[in-house]
Amino acid sequence: MENENMQTPFTRAFMTALFAGIITSVICLIYNGIYRDETGLEPTDIINVGSIIFGVNILFLLLGIIFYFMRLLKGTGEMIYIAGLALLTAFLSWKAEGVVRSSNQEVTVAFRGLLLGIILIIGVSASIAVPVLFHNRRFEKNIL
Repeated sequence: MENENMQTPFTRAFMTALFAGIITSVICLIYNGIYRDETGLEPTDIINVGSIIFGVNILFLLLGIIFYFMRLLKGTGEMIYIAGLALLTAFLSWKAEGVVRSSNQEVTVAFRGLLLGIILIIGVSASIAVPVLFHNRRFEKNIL
């Protein structure tokens, strides 16, 4: 089967991660809005619309480059990528439970929930969506 769009493996990995990053940004923004409405969390100094949009997309651009280089390791590279990101997500989730955002305990607990949710959304998307979409022929044909 001839690849009609003539993309290299690097551009496929990069563009797949970029697409996953954009979708993840939208999901994080929706989660942020709903979570803040439900909990009444006010402080937006750290997690806000700008930090979500720019932070998530820059992170996913870097993850696309890492994914490409991990794919160069024949056989185990993708598994190392998936396992590494899953472990990093678990570690960051554990560390998020110890974050102290404010002297007000209610604000701290609400912030932990917001931070934990965003970490989990990003971690699942980075470790699962990028490899799955990279190997999906319909995604390559219709989106990329």
